[in-house]
Amino acid sequence: MTMPMSDAEKTKQLRKEVAPFAKSNTNKSIMQIVNTVSPLLAFWALGFYLLQFSPWYTVACSVVAAGFVIRTFIIFHDCTHGSFFKSKKANDYVGFVTGVLTSFPYEKWKREHTIHHATSSNLDKRGIGDIDMLTIDEYAEKSPLGRLGYRFYRNPLVMFGLGPIFMVLVLNRVNRNDAKAKERRNTHLTTLTMAIILGGLALLTSWQAVVLVYGVTLFIAGSLGIWLFYIQHTYEDSYFEYDTEWDYVKAAVEGSSYYKLPKILQWITGNIGFHHVHHLAPRVPNYLLEQAHESIPPLQKATTITLTTSLESIRYKLYDPENKKFVSFKQAEEILKARKKGVSKAA
Repeated sequence: MTMPMSDAEKTKQLRKEVAPFAKSNTNKSIMQIVNTVSPLLAFWALGFYLLQFSPWYTVACSVVAAGFVIRTFIIFHDCTHGSFFKSKKANDYVGFVTGVLTSFPYEKWKREHTIHHATSSNLDKRGIGDIDMLTIDEYAEKSPLGRLGYRFYRNPLVMFGLGPIFMVLVLNRVNRNDAKAKERRNTHLTTLTMAIILGGLALLTSWQAVVLVYGVTLFIAGSLGIWLFYIQHTYEDSYFEYDTEWDYVKAAVEGSSYYKLPKILQWITGNIGFHHVHHLAPRVPNYLLEQAHESIPPLQKATTITLTTSLESIRYKLYDPENKKFVSFKQAEEILKARKKGVSKAA
């Protein structure tokens, strides 16, 4: 009689099964750069050219370019994990260039994203590389002004509207207080390189043209990027635990969604919808995530979200550790009222 596997054995087996996919393919990586960065630059150039006919033509080019910025960011993202090329130097170089194109400083984002992976879904270690999220009790303990500020932050118009602007102009331009010199230099070099390129383009064309081409592109791409990051961890039964109970594999497979997208959107987003696979094994390059998902049955049990069902996550604002699920502000208020009634009756 075969004994059932323990959680530790299941974890070991799952990591063993995914390990063969954690290998980059230089030819595939180079091809991805060609079919991603080349059209991005082409649409930006076309946007500048078409501005002489109509700004709407330029905006249309910027909308298309935004898709390629998202795909370029996935290359940048893989480089920060050291998964896009076998060579560290190649990852660092391509990571810096794609970081300039997408506005993200390579060293800063690499460190903060590494922390995100190490602490994802851990209620005791939130705050770095995450979208801010409070539990019901934490929200209740805040002052009226603090609750208002949190409601403002979690409002979709703020998160997906003002969020991209704040991210590009502020968050990506400054380092945390504990950043080392190498990280600070890289952040400043990224900002300086962007300023030189954009300043030069403004002199050759106009600042209005730069805003319509580069600004509109980054705004759309940033908004969609924040949405992707949000939906990958914010769904009703997403896994969250306090440190004593937290488990890395559960956080990856149960705390990260499988965002099932139409093929064209899956291509544009560089397979990042297979986020559960990525969190389980960050060294798997984006072009092997789907293959890993399809080849390993346990990974197919991850929470699947579609374009339609993902819209439900907009209403999830707070986490309820007792019932282990996200709730809306209205649901949270009902839970808090019920608790007060229970306390009153007990008294």
